[in-house]
Amino acid sequence: MLGNLGRIGPARLFVHFAVLLIVVIWLIPTLGIFVTALRDKDQIAVSGWWTAFAGSSRTVAVRLAGPDKATQDGANYVIAGNVFEGSNNGGRIRAFGLRVQEPAAYQAGSQADLGEGQSLTINADGTYRLQKNGAFAPDERARRVYLTVATPPEFTKDNYRTVLTGEGIGQSFINSLTVTIPATIIPILIAAFAAYALAWMDFRGRAVLIAVVVGLIVVPLQMSLIPLLRIYNDIGQAFGVPSKTYPGIWMAHTAFGLPLAIYLLRNYIAGLPKEIIESARVDGASDFDIFVKIILPLSFPALASFAIFQFLWVWNDLLIAMVFLGTDKDHLVLTAALNALLGSRGGNWEILTASAFVTILIPLLVFFGLQRYLVRGLLAGSVKGG
Repeated sequence: MLGNLGRIGPARLFVHFAVLLIVVIWLIPTLGIFVTALRDKDQIAVSGWWTAFAGSSRTVAVRLAGPDKATQDGANYVIAGNVFEGSNNGGRIRAFGLRVQEPAAYQAGSQADLGEGQSLTINADGTYRLQKNGAFAPDERARRVYLTVATPPEFTKDNYRTVLTGEGIGQSFINSLTVTIPATIIPILIAAFAAYALAWMDFRGRAVLIAVVVGLIVVPLQMSLIPLLRIYNDIGQAFGVPSKTYPGIWMAHTAFGLPLAIYLLRNYIAGLPKEIIESARVDGASDFDIFVKIILPLSFPALASFAIFQFLWVWNDLLIAMVFLGTDKDHLVLTAALNALLGSRGGNWEILTASAFVTILIPLLVFFGLQRYLVRGLLAGSVKGG
């Protein structure tokens, strides 16, 4: 019997495999961004991130020394040197060629017959020997060769240093935190009070309010954005308040996040044991005491699950930030800064990947810190109701 209990059935094994596959697929892009952001920009241009730990190869065109460098060696004349001399190219040579179409025609260390009594040998360390069975013509051009150079893995922190100090991303990072943290806390506080009232307080019109909340969930953000902005600007002009401020965007995110927050928290709170609430009321506890001392501690999974969604949504938002904060550099959030960076530095993958990883770092920490409450809070909020 114990043997049967210890067995994993085909269905359960398939589920485990599917979950593992989803996790791997989800992590691959993140790993790619992280590795690319640590690589040298020259290696990013010639090879993918999955080759980062194995090195990369590139094709380099160089000119050998001219006839004036030739020395006589018996009956032959020799031009010798190092192809890496006077350049910043490094690594080891795998192969070389005489045509751009065939940069790997000859293996490093082998002798290439150039015709007319000439031969060329290029070694892996870059040393070469061009030999001719006669004198080189004084007006003979220096020969061009093409090298297939293998470079070892090279990692650097300069990409992150450039992003955090030289691209304005550091200030945008702080701006995003300034927007996201209050825009996550404020709707949770308001929604928790409203959810308790809709779940356990009897008053006229409660059912209508619940229906309105559910209806507001499906209202498109784009439909309500412009009217909300006009009302916000009119209020600002009436009271002489600047239009592009952090409190404005906090209120906007709060308004857009409240319907879903109230719905989830109300369903969760309504599913809590009724006996606990009634016992507290018999003991003389007020609604505020019940909410603070009983409801909030028991509702932490639901609060955490919504906090994850709200934080990720606000952190990744671009539209509302551009509308309510504008493009002022002092108030530019991270997504807007990266959008501008993509237009001006679209070819600099080392800058873009470092910026992208800085962007996803905080959401990853928030998600992994609260993910154990996510499923529990969402499931309770979706199946329990009062």
